[in-house]
Amino acid sequence: MDCIRPRLMGLALVLVTASVGLPSCKDRKQAAGSDLSEAGFQLTPEDWFRASRENNPEILKKFLSGGFSKDTADSEGNTALHTAAQAGAENAAKFLLDRGIPIDVAGGSGRTPLMVAVIANQPSMVRWLLRQGADPKAKDADNFKALMLAVREGSAASVAELAAYDRESLDSALLMASLLGKAEVIDSLTNYGASVYARMGDGRTPLMIAAENGHQESVELLLDIGSSRYATDGEGRTAAALAHEAGHEEIVKLINRESTADELVLESPEQVAAKMEEFVAAAEGTEPSEGITNPAGSDEGAGASFAGNTPPHATAGKSSAKRVPTPIEGVVLGAKQDSTPDSGKPARSGSAPVIMRHYRESDMPIEVVAAKGETATIRVSGPSARSVTVKSGEAIPGSRLTVAKVQRRMEDSKVTGGKLMEVSVVEVSDRTTGAKREWISGRPSTAHDPVALVEDPSTGRRYTATPGQRFRSAEGVEYVISDVRPNQIIIENVSDGTVQTLPLKGPRG
Repeated sequence: MDCIRPRLMGLALVLVTASVGLPSCKDRKQAAGSDLSEAGFQLTPEDWFRASRENNPEILKKFLSGGFSKDTADSEGNTALHTAAQAGAENAAKFLLDRGIPIDVAGGSGRTPLMVAVIANQPSMVRWLLRQGADPKAKDADNFKALMLAVREGSAASVAELAAYDRESLDSALLMASLLGKAEVIDSLTNYGASVYARMGDGRTPLMIAAENGHQESVELLLDIGSSRYATDGEGRTAAALAHEAGHEEIVKLINRESTADELVLESPEQVAAKMEEFVAAAEGTEPSEGITNPAGSDEGAGASFAGNTPPHATAGKSSAKRVPTPIEGVVLGAKQDSTPDSGKPARSGSAPVIMRHYRESDMPIEVVAAKGETATIRVSGPSARSVTVKSGEAIPGSRLTVAKVQRRMEDSKVTGGKLMEVSVVEVSDRTTGAKREWISGRPSTAHDPVALVEDPSTGRRYTATPGQRFRSAEGVEYVISDVRPNQIIIENVSDGTVQTLPLKGPRG
């Protein structure tokens, strides 16, 4: 026992001696308080959040040196990282992340710092947080993701930052933006891949939703970027009919106007390609990489041939004599096909063999009602909708379209409910472009087949794509386009049968 006592006394002496050079917790707090006071801060939660809001990591460091907890939350449950995100204080946010605050820490209403940055309209902070690994698909207590919050708040810039991180939600976001009448958000969403052909469960399109809710600016924009005036919902109602039911007569007039001769046309593949290229170039804010001033077959200038769904700004100030994007059939991606110079834009990269930039389908204001012998009855939509009777070889009144053939035939399709039924068929041709179409009763009449504008990720060059076309990658892999849809294209590897679904990424990707 006597031997143990001196050892214990010696250990105590060592501990006392060592502690002389170490400040106590109280001393550190006092020192930090003094430093903070000199800088105009107090060691309080209020000033902790103020330092974060003012983007001052040096002051935040003094707080922590004084024993202040980095996890301190305000009365709503938000941390200093939430405060930094709200203020766009990137330096403070980096400091807090480096000190261990989780990037997706849930604060008031279950919102992450990313969500707070969105609501505060801080697109630069949104971009920075995404690059640090913030989860764009987290949901708050109201089940909103960051993208939907950006739509609700009308933050088109934040939508642009989030679009590439949450592509599967773009169509839903567009439907919500149409409901709320957020025209700038609609523009941003469609530039990044949301489809104007998206539908609610009841069949309503963005145009229908905007129309019935009285959002005229959104209606005008949706019409400009290609929404169909003639599409119907599950009950057979058009956008104009829904607007009429809701009492928005100005919007009814806007949508349900008389069709012009320029709209009663069948577009040639060259015209379709030119319009799509013009649209993408306008959305990118660049000159068309491939375009034309007078599409093949047109008897008018470019301004007239581009009538219809092309936005007015798409052709303004354009005077190009460049070529139309050509079909992708037979193309080897990554290789020059001819001597046409590249657009001069930097090549985009990507793991997919092609990138889908745009989709187009053009409904006609015409419905095949019936066919008997050589005579067809068709209905032309508009405020004064009318039915006309046209015989084979005659022109459709008010248009440059000629009825080439009238017939009835048996058909088994989705339209007939899977049953073999007789349908009326009218084949028409455009006297100017030479294009031909077959219109069938019970189906929407269209000016051309659905087509996608796709891009070679290695060169940035663009091509049109329709089902059945084949192309090769630079590595020699052959692909066939299985399907083209409003928000995706499906391609198949010919050699092994593997299938890829490539989403619409929009002009700005």
